[in-house]
Amino acid sequence: MSSSFNSMEEVQKVFNKFDENSDGLISSDELNNVLRKMGREMKPEEFDKDWDGHIDLEEFTKIMNGSGSSKDLLDAFNVYDLDKDGLISVSELHEVLNRLGEKCSVGECATMITKFDVNGDGFINFEEFKQMMNRS
Repeated sequence: MSSSFNSMEEVQKVFNKFDENSDGLISSDELNNVLRKMGREMKPEEFDKDWDGHIDLEEFTKIMNGSGSSKDLLDAFNVYDLDKDGLISVSELHEVLNRLGEKCSVGECATMITKFDVNGDGFINFEEFKQMMNRS
């Protein structure tokens, strides 16, 4: 798996993990199912920007590529920050990606963290996450 969601193929792959019935929309139930697997509770309206009851690929792409608001980015960051310490660790990244069905080794996750860890502390903080998501 690559280190960011910069290609449409990568965004589509993650979108498909959420879109369990492959109808091209993420329903509230589908979102909750995936978030539950990750130990998260989140209101669908936090992601459903047009309030139509579904998250379409366009909305999802904006979230994944950091084109949304700071709150969107923070919501995305919080999915990975399992212990809520304001940092994404190698083990948190590994756990979330594996819960999503991505076969990513701890070593591959460490490489991803290192690539975007600007301050060299071994973690991704919110500022580093924003830079990673906004990378073109």
